[in-house]
Amino acid sequence: MPGKGRSLAAEPCFWKAATTAITLSVMIRRACVGAILAWLLLTSASVFAATKPDLILITVDSVRADRTGFLGARNAVTPNLDRLAAASMVFEHAYAQAPGTVASHASLLTGCYPQVAGFSEIGGVLPSSLPYLPDLLKAQGYRTAAFVGSIELDPVNGLAQGMDRGFLAYDAGFRPVIPGDARLPITRRSGAETVGRAVGWLHQNSQSPFFLWINISDADTGRESYNRSLALADGAVGRLLAALKTEKVDGNTAIIVAADHGQSLGAHGESTHAIFLYDETIHVPLLVRLPEGTAAAKRVSAKVRLVDVAPTVLEIASIPVPSQMQGQSLVRVAKSGSGDQPAYSRADLSQRGFGWSLLESWRAGKYLYIRAPKPELYDMVADPVAAHNLAESSKATLNTMAAQLDSFDRHFSGEAGKASAELSSSEMQKLASLGYVGLQQGSTHGAAVAGTDPKDKIAVANRVIEAVPSMLVPARPDVAIAALSRVVAKENGLFLAEYALGVALAQKGQYAEAVKHLHKAIELQPDSSWAHFEIGATLLKTGDYKTAAVHLEIAASRLGAFAPARAALDKANEQLRGKNEK
Repeated sequence: MPGKGRSLAAEPCFWKAATTAITLSVMIRRACVGAILAWLLLTSASVFAATKPDLILITVDSVRADRTGFLGARNAVTPNLDRLAAASMVFEHAYAQAPGTVASHASLLTGCYPQVAGFSEIGGVLPSSLPYLPDLLKAQGYRTAAFVGSIELDPVNGLAQGMDRGFLAYDAGFRPVIPGDARLPITRRSGAETVGRAVGWLHQNSQSPFFLWINISDADTGRESYNRSLALADGAVGRLLAALKTEKVDGNTAIIVAADHGQSLGAHGESTHAIFLYDETIHVPLLVRLPEGTAAAKRVSAKVRLVDVAPTVLEIASIPVPSQMQGQSLVRVAKSGSGDQPAYSRADLSQRGFGWSLLESWRAGKYLYIRAPKPELYDMVADPVAAHNLAESSKATLNTMAAQLDSFDRHFSGEAGKASAELSSSEMQKLASLGYVGLQQGSTHGAAVAGTDPKDKIAVANRVIEAVPSMLVPARPDVAIAALSRVVAKENGLFLAEYALGVALAQKGQYAEAVKHLHKAIELQPDSSWAHFEIGATLLKTGDYKTAAVHLEIAASRLGAFAPARAALDKANEQLRGKNEK
């Protein structure tokens, strides 16, 4: 049959045509290589944008789990959160690692426990060696931005030094109290304004993969207005969710919502938060809504922690989780239906701010164990409000929980208390030459069974913590001065009281008296950067430039982005040079 068994070699016409086609193909490739490369780059960028989900982390300050509708609150004021929860994985038993804003956010964004993250509620510096969520996302092409509602989370003017690492934009811009500065301090921004700023950024940056962190601080208030403030926070969340639909990015966006901690509202005698580790301040709402088509809504009863948030975000973005992160992916927990892990929490403000014992807690099974000079053990199934301490009647369980916590703590031996802002030996010597005696580094390490039990002093802590906001309001420093003066007259060793009283007195222009209290504050916590700044700036007003310069050198070296510290130091040195020239 014609053609049967023909070889290509027998058909020169075929070869000629083939050769011509190959030559033409080569010519086309050579001529168009630039265009093809450009097309490939554009295509790969488009594919990246299409395959990488957008990521939004919303942290709501001071929201108790039991006050949200999706976790069972009656007469709830959280309709927007509730609607979001209906389409999300809801973690019914999520626990914060600290009852304060700064330390809790540090753990949340690093995936590391407080001992490693290195922050306390009087400040800290993010260690450069730690993995940091925005850093990791930025390295993978994400546009990263943060919008925070509290000066506490301001990396320039607040307590969160270094936490702007990895963010292309970090919207804070607050202003602390500066001695002699007539301008009003700016310490808080409403959730509506914070979200408004974030929406403005989103409008300009919704075209590419982004990571957006929004902190809403409306609910960080007292018990009288708590529900009203919680409703404002919920309304801000609703505005953001509406903006995502307007920008047409809602379908490709993963949304994580978590409270950094709760609010006691009088439970166990605590007015606000930051001291105790009961469920009112540690059990927090946490939900994860994945992009459309990737998972259905689900309720998860396993215990999870805020250190699990950073690994979760990385897994959603298909980015490897660094081995240094100590949490686990919440997505995996939800898929497996198991993975219940003990939950650890730590409160060091009682130690750092007041000189009492720090507190640690361990939640495992149905029990809550609190390590303190007077230990506590609660059956949270039979006694969900932790009203009946079983420490004396259930010794075997107490010992088992204590042993588990001991084992956990041993993982951090050598790491706990290594604050990156600790003073050098030369700085300590300079302070000693100014009359500071018996200085000790302000370690967050100490034993939770040593010293005064915070339960015995909670009324004192309430008075100090409630007075601190008054010192920040120019019209109310007298209120703070009156309240704090009564406290320090009766109680010794209270760093937070001495510091706040000194700041309030400086606001009133009572500089000599302010210096006395700020001096005491530094004796108690010599590594407090803000105490050094406040006393240095106050000493400038008294004309003691030499002493001011020592304190301001310490402050400027640790508050590198805070321009007033450097300006005050320059002024002190200028005055000293002028004296020497004379």
